[in-house]
Amino acid sequence: MAQVLGVSAAYINLLEKNQRSLSVPMLVALADHYNVDWRDVVLDKSANTLADLRNAVQDPLFGEQKPDLQEMRAALDHAPSLVQNFLKLYQNHRITMDNIMRLGSESMPQGLLTSSPETIIHDFFRTNFNYFDTLELAAEALNQDEPCQPYEKQMMLKNRLLKRHSIEVVTTPAEDMEEALRTYDQQSRIIQLSEALDYQNRTFQLAHVLCFVELSSLLDDITSGSAVNSDLAIARCHIELANYFAAAFLMPYEAFHTIAEKSSYDIDRMASAFAVSFEQVCQRLTTLQRETRRGVPFFFLRVDKAGNVTKRFNATSFNIAEYGGSCPVWNLHTTFRTPGVILPQLVELPDGERFFTLARTTERPVYSMQTQDRRLAISLGCEIQHAHKLVYTQTLQKLGDGAFSKIGINCHHCNRRNCSQRAHEPLFAELTANTSRRGVTRYES
Repeated sequence: MAQVLGVSAAYINLLEKNQRSLSVPMLVALADHYNVDWRDVVLDKSANTLADLRNAVQDPLFGEQKPDLQEMRAALDHAPSLVQNFLKLYQNHRITMDNIMRLGSESMPQGLLTSSPETIIHDFFRTNFNYFDTLELAAEALNQDEPCQPYEKQMMLKNRLLKRHSIEVVTTPAEDMEEALRTYDQQSRIIQLSEALDYQNRTFQLAHVLCFVELSSLLDDITSGSAVNSDLAIARCHIELANYFAAAFLMPYEAFHTIAEKSSYDIDRMASAFAVSFEQVCQRLTTLQRETRRGVPFFFLRVDKAGNVTKRFNATSFNIAEYGGSCPVWNLHTTFRTPGVILPQLVELPDGERFFTLARTTERPVYSMQTQDRRLAISLGCEIQHAHKLVYTQTLQKLGDGAFSKIGINCHHCNRRNCSQRAHEPLFAELTANTSRRGVTRYES
């Protein structure tokens, strides 16, 4: 074709990829040599779609990094359905914003399009694969500088805080803590730990404070230049990063990874080896993402009895609901009936993705009659291809497709029909209504 048209093969390649425009001489040559009506070549039925796409991406919602014309043309050529769905979604977004402005004031409500600090922090951790090498190295350096056994680390932290920073650690009766579990007065140089905290959590809190005392500049470096930019989001993110450091110090990466693999990820075994809690081990397991020595990628979710999400970390493709209301078919909610018992489950999402999950309750500090039953439920899960590495799947490995529970993120986002646990109609699907039939729920006939 290049020889016939009198151009290079590379130029034909550029034309095919929409990286060069058709010139008049080229149109004439095509018409002459291939008996093509130039009107058919010039007519671009996607011109209006391209114009809509160019207009949509100019919205400040998308920030400064916008696709150029070549990228948008490539999207139209190679993913037209995706472009149409994107434009439909953007149109619905604009209609919603216009309706909100008409119902409210003439100006857009402040913060309406701003993600919550929790969402920003979750996305920040997930973007980093829930792994921060600089904090891991800092934790390793501290362990090398002050080597000791796991059950000696609380005393080591107390001594380090006192000798190097003149910070005293005192244990205070719960009724004198004004409903706090830990306070640090920088002027008096005193850390107060509530008697309501058990040994594992007292040690964790001391490591958390030490991170702010010795590594505050490192925390600033990690969040600088990221999407975590509001004062509130930065403060909360630094708290989570300090928690990350505390876990990395109490459960050093190499030693923790070795025991995890050796014990087939037996959580109680790991908790005993490092003198930490069940929940602390579960959260630490989500961070085993070092390139040279990866562990099983997990997600971690913690909810209260009402289904509200109180903590979440994710190193998998599992879509964790932010605001709770998670699926009642998931046995995460059943754990409150059997406190302290690990409940394994094979689950399948509406899109066909399969996971292995385990759920168990975790205890909250008890310091009054009113706080006796403040259990939370935690779930740890991995993609099904990694499940064989876990000791908890030994009794489930030979089960067939029928062993997978059909779950969703929550009822609003789940399109499963005839689910016996449905509590709300799905937002993006219409369920049938038949006056002559009663389905398993009132939402589906």
